[in-house]
Amino acid sequence: MVGLSGLEKFSHLEDKIYRTIELTKSLRQEKETLEREVAAMRRDLGNLTGEKERLETQVERLLSDRDTIRMKIEAMLDALAVLDPEGAVQAATQVTTVSSVNGNF
Repeated sequence: MVGLSGLEKFSHLEDKIYRTIELTKSLRQEKETLEREVAAMRRDLGNLTGEKERLETQVERLLSDRDTIRMKIEAMLDALAVLDPEGAVQAATQVTTVSSVNGNF
């Protein structure tokens, strides 16, 4: 292999420097893109956290409403039992059957 002249060595070094510059530009662009994506994901996470809290509150309210309705139905059944003990047993059986099928009560 023939030794490289000073100009060839300089040209080789220059090529390496330009490749390094291009790699640095590429890495900076990739970093900026990733930083934007991270910022967007953080915003999305904040929005999802708020939505999760809203839905948890709604579920709690619906469960409370269900319990209230259950108590009202039980009170109505008790009132029916006073008027018609036999009919109240049948109504209670129907409510229990419906609620077990629906998985509500």
